[in-house]
Amino acid sequence: MESAPESIEPFPDQLTIPSSDALTPGAGLSVERAPGRGRGRARVTAITADLRWVLYLYLGTRVLLIGLAIVEGAIRHHSVTHEFANWDGLWYRELANKGYPDHPSFVQSPLGFFPLYSLVIWVVGHSFAWTNTHGIIWAMTIGGVVVSMIGGLIATVIVYRLAASWWNEQSARRAAALFCVFPGSVVFSMVYSEGIMIPLIAGCLFALQRKRWVLAGILAGFSTAIEPAALAIVPVCVVSAALELRRRGWRLRDARRALLAPLLSLTGIGAFALFLWAWTGTPFATYQAQHHGWSETTSPLAIVHMTTRLADQVSFTHFDEHAVNLNLVAGLVGAVLLIGVFVLMWYSRKRISIEAIVWTLCIGFLALTSSFTPPNPRMLIIAFPSLMLLGHYVRGRGFRVLMWTNGVLLIVMSWLTFVGVTLRP
Repeated sequence: MESAPESIEPFPDQLTIPSSDALTPGAGLSVERAPGRGRGRARVTAITADLRWVLYLYLGTRVLLIGLAIVEGAIRHHSVTHEFANWDGLWYRELANKGYPDHPSFVQSPLGFFPLYSLVIWVVGHSFAWTNTHGIIWAMTIGGVVVSMIGGLIATVIVYRLAASWWNEQSARRAAALFCVFPGSVVFSMVYSEGIMIPLIAGCLFALQRKRWVLAGILAGFSTAIEPAALAIVPVCVVSAALELRRRGWRLRDARRALLAPLLSLTGIGAFALFLWAWTGTPFATYQAQHHGWSETTSPLAIVHMTTRLADQVSFTHFDEHAVNLNLVAGLVGAVLLIGVFVLMWYSRKRISIEAIVWTLCIGFLALTSSFTPPNPRMLIIAFPSLMLLGHYVRGRGFRVLMWTNGVLLIVMSWLTFVGVTLRP
């Protein structure tokens, strides 16, 4: 659906920024050519000038969450490294520190997690280990947070670029700003693999949109070695390649290059499966650990079951006996939000890329049918085109309310996430 031209709003569209005409799919950045280092400096300036405000917002929210974790740790006498590595972060850190067991496991173990993120924090963590006396656990935790924060910054830039190529600068700023303050962005301040998975996926979608098949395939291949949700990028690459072949025909060699994207997207999960086969004796060791250790199953009635459990918890007959599981509340609210986004996506189908649509639908399907990981804030930020759509359609005073609401939720939900076992990311 075509949108009417927007006027400059007092917030957050108050900044005057360069035109993004060069950001349409297939176009290059429009920068003044300069020799040597001057050309690179000009390119960096062009990339950062029009989203500097958003970058400040991202860095500000990271500082706020780090401060929150430090204060909370001091009040409750907890180690701040435990707060940064709470929930799945403990497993990623253990995987980086000890590696995989050499046999299949049907209980919770590091085998339930993909390897690439832990490999990265192992490298970064050991660079900290040489320069501190706090021990390897401290170094791995700080390394994981640093990797996640840098990845979140890169993801914010790519989200802005994608939105600018679909709509305009005002919508792009709103989309990137909402991405920064959305409660699910807490994963960029924790030892969580989304810190490198989301920028890789966003970069792959942008590359597919620009017909850079090899780059898209490489980024997708790395992402499929990070976490199971990233496997949704494989059908995205398949659909993108199929549409390219349909438009241009099989006989053109350049058109057949599109097949490289889906083929390369399988390299990460393929390499991991071969490793598991050689190391544990079965390529399905991760699936077995997740299915039996975490009771991860798929059901078309997952949301119905979640709603029934929540209704039972808040019923007056049991209210004094059972606490309300906030994860169920977050999942149910996320499900409603996700369904609403699907409606917006239908109206915007001619403006946003088909690759982004397929990615969002795949992640939405996984979240809506998962018995263990409902459409909570973490799954919604993985389906980041949904947040971009909200940033595009909600404007003016409504957007300011949306930003403040998400900012407050980010602080409150992050606090509950950092400590105890109240609320998963």
